[in-house]
Amino acid sequence: MIWRVISIFPQMIGAVLSESILGRAREKNLVSTHLYDLRDFAEDRHRSVDDMPFGGGPGMVFKPEPLFKAVRHVRGLCAAGADTPVWLTSPHGRVLDDSLARELAAAPEHIIICGHYGGVDDRVREAFGAREISIGDYVLTGGELAAMVIIDAVSRFVPGVVGNEDSVAEDTFNDGLLGAPNYTRPASFEGMDAPEVLLSGHHANIAAWRRQIKLKRTLESRPDLLEKAELTKEDRKYLDFYSSC
Repeated sequence: MIWRVISIFPQMIGAVLSESILGRAREKNLVSTHLYDLRDFAEDRHRSVDDMPFGGGPGMVFKPEPLFKAVRHVRGLCAAGADTPVWLTSPHGRVLDDSLARELAAAPEHIIICGHYGGVDDRVREAFGAREISIGDYVLTGGELAAMVIIDAVSRFVPGVVGNEDSVAEDTFNDGLLGAPNYTRPASFEGMDAPEVLLSGHHANIAAWRRQIKLKRTLESRPDLLEKAELTKEDRKYLDFYSSC
């Protein structure tokens, strides 16, 4: 998978993506990231990339000229050319979730524009069909952090990036529910014991316990997820029972 990121702080992204699982994935050429400094595409000697918004208002707005040049240059490097998906980090965009991460993982190459200041001249979105994408209902100082979250979340679905691919299948949200709690040695610690069922070796009982805990956790913390989750009759029966307690 190839990521091409346009940013005014590319060094921030490079530092983070060189570490941990993504760093190893880059070394194995499973994931590659190419960073482009938007200021390199500025048209004046001051390397200006922003200006005051028409109509007034706080903050500065990314100008269209540098971004048009940057996106056209980067698209020219992509295998799919003008068909390469372009994403714009923005609090106005679709919120990244497990479903969207899997959707992005199906494409081999992406361009991300890191938003900043008061936003981006909207003609950039119009001209390149850029889809806005958010990582939550809050505002960041810049889109670099959002870009790193997007790259991390999506790249995990690339075969070989996560050493044990079974762990991806068991991740929280994979089945639309929150995950079950985990325990490891020692079985008893400071008066707190791991659940006996996990020590029993009875796989069917363990699976049933984990399913019920996931349902309970989701109902308590994220009941909105249950509206889209694929629930069995047994799941619904348990939820009804738990809700009535």
